[in-house]
Amino acid sequence: MDQQRLERVIQALRSHRLDGLALMPDANLAYLSGLSFHPGKRLTLVLIPAAGGPPCCVIPALEHGRAEAAARIPMRYFAWGDAEGPTAALAAAVAAALGPDARGRTLAVEHTAMRVMELRALEAAIPGLQTRDATPLLAALRMVKDAEELAAIERAVQIVETALQHTIAQIRVGMTERALSRIVSEAIIVAGGEGESFENIVASGPNAANPHHSNSERALQPGDLVIIDCGARYGGYISDITRTVAVGEPGPEARQIYDLVLRANAAGRAAARPGASGAAIDAAARAVITQGGYGPYFIHRTGHGFGLETHEPPNIVAGNDEPLRPGTTFTVEPGIYLPGVTGVRIEDDVVITADGARSLTTFGRELRIVGG
Repeated sequence: MDQQRLERVIQALRSHRLDGLALMPDANLAYLSGLSFHPGKRLTLVLIPAAGGPPCCVIPALEHGRAEAAARIPMRYFAWGDAEGPTAALAAAVAAALGPDARGRTLAVEHTAMRVMELRALEAAIPGLQTRDATPLLAALRMVKDAEELAAIERAVQIVETALQHTIAQIRVGMTERALSRIVSEAIIVAGGEGESFENIVASGPNAANPHHSNSERALQPGDLVIIDCGARYGGYISDITRTVAVGEPGPEARQIYDLVLRANAAGRAAARPGASGAAIDAAARAVITQGGYGPYFIHRTGHGFGLETHEPPNIVAGNDEPLRPGTTFTVEPGIYLPGVTGVRIEDDVVITADGARSLTTFGRELRIVGG
């Protein structure tokens, strides 16, 4: 499968009239080769020639053996040690990938991942280097998930839902957000996760009005709404779910906005189908909240793609009119946020199918009243 992915990348490079692609140790490299390791401060790059042939990997000597054993595609390795530095290894890799005279060649590079260190090294190795952003090219290839990817995502969903069920059962008045956050983190590992998709969010009471709240020592109080946003990683792939629960009986407005968000979530999921756009799904969810009188308090997009990374294309937002294809995975997560008062978000993971869409997350969406 990885070799097929590599062949698709090479075809895309040729169609865009690019000479090659330079990848950092990041999600795109993991997608194409199975290699996953921290980039660190030692130069590591993989050059994929559009002309074909094996990718050329410039790698610190201490990582060479591990990378060669883990790679799921054939590669040529250009290892370098701390004493001599990476310059000669990079020059040899450039010559192998692009030919002995690479002057003025055009490479696709990852604008959101490549650092100045790697860019300057490439510029020194390839005089007159021209670069193009590889993000759209790679996003188009990664957006549609194959059966192996979907299986990993579904397992990540099962893990986080098990952890979330355990966590909600522990909620009590007086517990702090950080204490509840630690329960989430531990429960994900116990349930079989390789780790969390991202640092979980536990936002209670007025803190729930901040979509990206940083967990605090605030103690849960009777009547609080509590947003729990978390995810698990399995097989390199992630899940991402949010549920909002009430600690004891919530007030009437809290119930009102919860009901609106619940209906908006359902509308967004119902609008998902092959050929639908992110803009159309966003509009369907947003219309419910707007018609309910809380439009100005839905302050973010309706969702985002996910897979190897927590945030990937497609964006489920106004202006994204690209038709979605079967196998595309994304979140539907409308919310209402009342500054200084409270907030609600309900988030599900969705995949486009051949004849509609399926929610990968099945955790109950009705308001739960717990620990009062």
